[in-house]
Amino acid sequence: MTRVTGYHAHVYYGPADRPVAERLRQIIASNFAINPGALNDDPRGPHPISQFNVTFRADQFQAIVPWLMLNRDGLDILVHPLTDDMIDDHSVHAMWLGTPVKLKLDHMQRTGYRPEQLPEVQPA
Repeated sequence: MTRVTGYHAHVYYGPADRPVAERLRQIIASNFAINPGALNDDPRGPHPISQFNVTFRADQFQAIVPWLMLNRDGLDILVHPLTDDMIDDHSVHAMWLGTPVKLKLDHMQRTGYRPEQLPEVQPA
């Protein structure tokens, strides 16, 4: 069985939706024990439009993803696992809330993630 070390939720926005994305990012930071990434207004890696990233542990999935389903405020969100294959994570294993965004998968490799891309480990 493939090991899942956590999840990413990429929240996409356009120029007109940036205030909505900023507000959603602040609410996520206030309501969950995670620190969302910065708003990236330019394309980055496989993401062709503006987005911010939320990294969370597998045990947080059941709280965060249903909350995003109900509170995404019209923004499109990609949720994917963190395994040892970035391409499959962003395509085969991906889940979309809203309308899928066509990703630039040729910007990725079939490798795992750098430590800073993974969720923080909770002390036992």
